[in-house]
Amino acid sequence: MAGKIQSPEKELRFTRSGQASLFWIASAVLTAVGITMLATAVYRDFGPQLAQLWTLLPFSFAAFMAHAAIKLTRHAYLILTPLGIEIFPFFKPADGMRLILWQEIDHAEVDEKTTRLTLHHDAEKTSGIHLSLTPIRADRRTLLAKAVIGRVSPPAANG
Repeated sequence: MAGKIQSPEKELRFTRSGQASLFWIASAVLTAVGITMLATAVYRDFGPQLAQLWTLLPFSFAAFMAHAAIKLTRHAYLILTPLGIEIFPFFKPADGMRLILWQEIDHAEVDEKTTRLTLHHDAEKTSGIHLSLTPIRADRRTLLAKAVIGRVSPPAANG
């Protein structure tokens, strides 16, 4: 059962859906270019069969862009688990995945535009990790920031 999530109710998954919109738009534009080339192939001087073959180029690029958009929308970029934060790179995510345990993080901060998350390993801020939040949709960034900062901040004193 490789690939089955053990307890999905205990994790927050953030995908690269903010990046996927650019790929969806590119796929739609390339499809429109291909359809336009196909529709106007009859009016070309050098033969409609050759012009129809040229439409394979934008259609193939559109299919590639749609495939990339589906992959960006479906696969995770950051997963917050009870153990820590799992970071998945764009290329070869299974090989390059990195787990940062919650115990390794001294504190976290997010910039004012919520485009970068910084995980500090020590109080002096001499080591840590910067994560770009721009691949994540803008409305999900604040949720991620609240979840990470709420998890690594010390509990409030009672009374």
